[in-house]
Amino acid sequence: MAADKQNEAKVSSMDENKENSPDGGLGLEILQIIKESQQQHGLRHGDYQRYRGYCSRRLRRLRKTLGFKMGNRHKFIGKKITVEILSDSRYLLLVLMEAERAWSYAMQLKQEANTEPRKRFHLLARLRKAAKHSEKLEKLCESPRVDAKTKLEAQAYTAYLTGMVEFELQEWKLAMEAFNKCKTIYEKLASAFTEEMAALYRQRVDEISPNIRYCAYNIGDQNAIIDLMQMRLTGGGGGMMAEKLEALITQARTKQAATMSEVEWRGRTVPVKIDKARVFLLGLADNEAAIAQASNEETKEHLYETLLAECRDTIQAVREELKSEAKQRERSSDADSGKVSNLQFLHSYLTYIKLCTLVKRNESMAHTLQAKLKEPEADENKRGPRPQDLIRLYDIILQSLAELSTLQGLEDDHTFQKEVSLKTLVYKAYRCFFIAQSYVLVKKWSEALVLYERVLKYAKEVRSKAKSLNNSLKDLPDVQELIAEVNAEKYSLQAAAILDTDETVEVPSQQQVKDNTPLCNRLETFRLDPTLVGKQPNLVQFPPEFQPIPCKPLFFDLALNHVAFPPLDDKVEQKGMGGFTGYIKGIFGFGS
Repeated sequence: MAADKQNEAKVSSMDENKENSPDGGLGLEILQIIKESQQQHGLRHGDYQRYRGYCSRRLRRLRKTLGFKMGNRHKFIGKKITVEILSDSRYLLLVLMEAERAWSYAMQLKQEANTEPRKRFHLLARLRKAAKHSEKLEKLCESPRVDAKTKLEAQAYTAYLTGMVEFELQEWKLAMEAFNKCKTIYEKLASAFTEEMAALYRQRVDEISPNIRYCAYNIGDQNAIIDLMQMRLTGGGGGMMAEKLEALITQARTKQAATMSEVEWRGRTVPVKIDKARVFLLGLADNEAAIAQASNEETKEHLYETLLAECRDTIQAVREELKSEAKQRERSSDADSGKVSNLQFLHSYLTYIKLCTLVKRNESMAHTLQAKLKEPEADENKRGPRPQDLIRLYDIILQSLAELSTLQGLEDDHTFQKEVSLKTLVYKAYRCFFIAQSYVLVKKWSEALVLYERVLKYAKEVRSKAKSLNNSLKDLPDVQELIAEVNAEKYSLQAAAILDTDETVEVPSQQQVKDNTPLCNRLETFRLDPTLVGKQPNLVQFPPEFQPIPCKPLFFDLALNHVAFPPLDDKVEQKGMGGFTGYIKGIFGFGS
């Protein structure tokens, strides 16, 4: 909490600098202020509740600073900001924060409305409230005291929030008009100001564009779906737009799925009766094309994860049908129970798609790591990629290939089994290569050389088996390139091993002879001792050795046992023998 308050204080001081126009009029960098506030107070992680709390605290501070309090703690007295009292740009910031608070609350309710549909009504009310505050801000900015840039930004902000309200109400035409107005203003502002501000305006335009295309599609423009798919590839349309886009794509595929009845794979035609499987298989080609056209690795990874999630859901639906089919077979006791059913073959086909997608995804990640591995490390303190990371990826690929060879219905397909075996050899060669690389890093030359020889053995097997299988190496990594790289690495390894041996055999010079004598005992002799600048320099011997020192002599009384003491009998008092008379005298007290 203390850190949050410090950040808020810094943002407040920065915003005060952005609230003054250089030409003397009132000015407010609306888009820059809200973007920085959102990034620093929760929206970087989608935490709208935290941002709403920040807006409330900011409003309280602004009212206190401006002396614009709404009554006291006992009574509320409403006040309105009018053009007449507009003497400070912080009054504009006050209205802006009210709009932002209402908008953030609406977005928080949108997240919660997935599980509680009744909150949608509250969401619409808060969005309307935000739009109302933005209209109030726009009217205040019409004052001649406010500069032209702030007026344009206020108009764009109002158009954006109005478009959000109409978008939620599914008034596509009105929403599209509002978003287009907002987009036009920001494009004009981007062309008129510095590159830093232009980048901010263009970012807002990119956020609005998917909403405009979605509205166009719902109005009736069928070409807009192509633009939306392209935006999906480039990672555009985040937040609530992403959910609507996925729902739109699923809806379009569901309409096409009604015409699909069967699928052919490995020479066998299988009827597809499950709707979920139809939708998935129809979208499979589009998903693969989208992955191939992805602009960056992050987008490609997201598309792979989406495809795998859809595939798992489809397999689960087919598995449920398989359970009911197995029960029916038990009741009917079919004689042809040994043959793989159409549903089971469909399940094998979907599993094949899932495993192949896993292989492609891990191979894509491996290519990315290989490229980073060849780059020089920019920061030594930061851990970069290592060969061990690639070994783990190739382990997962080999595990997926092992599952491919055990698919039901393909046990007797010798061509398929040979293809899987060939792929396994290729990925084993790459895995072995990176294991050798990891041994090179720890200077285990002999182990690395043996592993390089194993890589060449796998590569020769691949080349010999690939001759019998046409086009089998088309989608696999290049084995010839791996052979050339291994040969180069072998020569480098041999040279490094020879150099390392020379370093260990070399006789140290006279000046570098290791001596355990502390420095304080050899100050007259010069020697190159690298340990003196290390972590444990040998300066003095500690703890020091024991030395003999004189001590106080001990005296022992040895003559005592040989001394004869004089008799003392005459000094001791003699007591007489009393007897019975003495006893009687003692009882009655007559004794002397």
